[in-house]
Amino acid sequence: MTNARPSLIVYSPAGIVPAVAPVRKAVKRLTALGFDAALDESALTKHQRFAGDDDVRLAAIHRVATAAPQVALATRGGYGLTRLLDRIDWSVMARSVERGTAWVGYSDVTALQLAALAHKATGPHQVEEGVTAGFWAGPMACDDFGRADSPEGGDDVTQDCFVEAMTGELEAVGFRTEQGFDGLEVSGRLWGGNLAVTQALLGTPHFPKIRNGILFLEDVNEHPYRIERALLQLHQSGVLDQQKAIVLGAFTEYRKSPLDRGYNLKTVISYLRTLTKTPILTGLPFGHVPTKLCLPLGRKVSLVVQGRDAFVMW
Repeated sequence: MTNARPSLIVYSPAGIVPAVAPVRKAVKRLTALGFDAALDESALTKHQRFAGDDDVRLAAIHRVATAAPQVALATRGGYGLTRLLDRIDWSVMARSVERGTAWVGYSDVTALQLAALAHKATGPHQVEEGVTAGFWAGPMACDDFGRADSPEGGDDVTQDCFVEAMTGELEAVGFRTEQGFDGLEVSGRLWGGNLAVTQALLGTPHFPKIRNGILFLEDVNEHPYRIERALLQLHQSGVLDQQKAIVLGAFTEYRKSPLDRGYNLKTVISYLRTLTKTPILTGLPFGHVPTKLCLPLGRKVSLVVQGRDAFVMW
């Protein structure tokens, strides 16, 4: 890190924060990692299942955007951002990016990220080396920096990747994928996030119309048939065929059914591969899992596969 500590605000745009301790621990851990970390004034507000009512959470987003810290980090996802999309002032969001803010999160935060892409509030598609401003799919405060079962508050790979991304040192990420994609080399805008949230935005003004992009997806608590149904809607809407590649992250914590009879996530992916010409890769370390990468949304990236080693570079 440089001598100047990057400013970071932890805020709550979506679901309720059930306990204070993980947030406090996250702020302490982020400070130890070299950030000038602070907690937004309404981050611990509670209203039904939300971190404050819609007005409170909308005000928090605009307040953080106006403050324009170097990093705006969500406490957690859950649900709530879709309720706010029609009311967010995207010009305020765009100005925060112009002033250098990197907005980071995943899960329900996908709604904010994809809507920012749709409303052109994410900054330029290609940026100078070392610039971190924009929207990043990445960790969140509670589960990745404030876990009680970890002395460091979360996974060290996740935290190291976050620090490198937020300080402009991260230029590529790598992962192991399946056989059969050796030699693949494509370029396009990187976009995506949580599958259910992405599907829910389809047909709205908040869904980004990206052609020739690289789409990544993940989800949690969704049975493979629900994953297939969501992917089929994206396919039948023309979205999958318009991409250069689809990269699947983690799909976790679903319950198998005795009715499955051999039907599983692998069969879903195999079936989708018969429907679209777009290559579908697996193995991306991203989703509701301890180890997750940071991915720059809206950036022009290159996806290169050598053997089973895949690299996303920007």
